[in-house]
Amino acid sequence: MRRAYLSCASAQRNAIAAILLAGLALLGAGARAESSPPERDIPLFTIAKSENKNQVQYAIRVDEHCVPASSAPVFAYWRMLEKSPDSTEPLLARELDAYGIASQAVVARVPEGGRASMLLRAVRSRPILIETWQGGRGCQAVATVSIGGAPAHLFNVYAKLRWPFGVDSLLLQGWSMDGSRVVREKLGG
Repeated sequence: MRRAYLSCASAQRNAIAAILLAGLALLGAGARAESSPPERDIPLFTIAKSENKNQVQYAIRVDEHCVPASSAPVFAYWRMLEKSPDSTEPLLARELDAYGIASQAVVARVPEGGRASMLLRAVRSRPILIETWQGGRGCQAVATVSIGGAPAHLFNVYAKLRWPFGVDSLLLQGWSMDGSRVVREKLGG
């Protein structure tokens, strides 16, 4: 009797395992059949602070043709360099006024790339134009903003923080449009 019970229990476990495996196989096949093409994240520029080594990284998500992947493809996250070179964390809700994106829009999509525009909440007076394209090394992108009264390819904003709270000044840094020199402009302070 006990042996019959064990055989019945084993058969039930085997049947349940077979059903679960079949269900997982079907889900996996369905997920593969419905998955979208791979997307890529391309770094644009950073905001560094006088407080520590951590940086806010801005990036744009593009599809396999380097076209902006959605109607809001630009995003920001923390690079927690104080922990490790690969450590990242999302922005916190209380940090959005300082580092968040006020608005963004995709303004052009072409087969080999596209253009988007964005405004940072902290510097709404400086629209940033982002261009993406297919290059020799894959998808590439650049963020262009006015620095010192001329367009430049933004790579960093340095925020000198005021104690105990606030920002004393911002230093915008970018490459001249011909790539021959670094241009800088200090805001505030």
